[in-house]
Amino acid sequence: MSRTLNYKQVTRLVEEGSKVLDLGMGDGYLFKKLQTEKKITGIGIELNPDEVIKSVERGLNVIQGNIDEGLKQFADKSFDYAILNFTLQSTQKPDYVIDEMLRVSKKAIVAFPNFAYWRVRFYLFFKGKMPKSRALPYEWYNTPNIHLNTIEDFFEFCKSRNIRIVDSIYLAKKRARKGISKPLANFFSEEAIFVLTK
Repeated sequence: MSRTLNYKQVTRLVEEGSKVLDLGMGDGYLFKKLQTEKKITGIGIELNPDEVIKSVERGLNVIQGNIDEGLKQFADKSFDYAILNFTLQSTQKPDYVIDEMLRVSKKAIVAFPNFAYWRVRFYLFFKGKMPKSRALPYEWYNTPNIHLNTIEDFFEFCKSRNIRIVDSIYLAKKRARKGISKPLANFFSEEAIFVLTK
């Protein structure tokens, strides 16, 4: 799936003038878009040194660091939003990362590929191999994705930890949908975006 639709939806969710922490910010494209369109301030954290350089070249504030080690350098509720966009599945400790996001921010935005998407299910069923898709383009042996999950898994995770889901958007092909039932979203959505609070 094109990142364009994802970036558009995440940008729509962030209120103008917010203070944002972007975790796993990559090359900084989304953060720059938020600066330009929503006049946000804040900082990003990125592990990959090449991506850190790209973010710096965009004029962004970025720290090279590993979010699996926590966010101890930030005080409680020091950001309006913490964003984890397509990074959850590559973290070692996704539960800890989400807990830390909700500690340092008023709201957390988490986006991830949905491993229960119907094309992924059919690929595994008919080909008998680890699925590949636009959202999951890697081979099994070189994927950075170590914790694949589904929309249903994420709902259960949030319920078990008393995390409140205040908004959700489900993406498939070139469309974004809100308000569809969980079973339908789990089957028809290639990726999901959630807004969380404690």
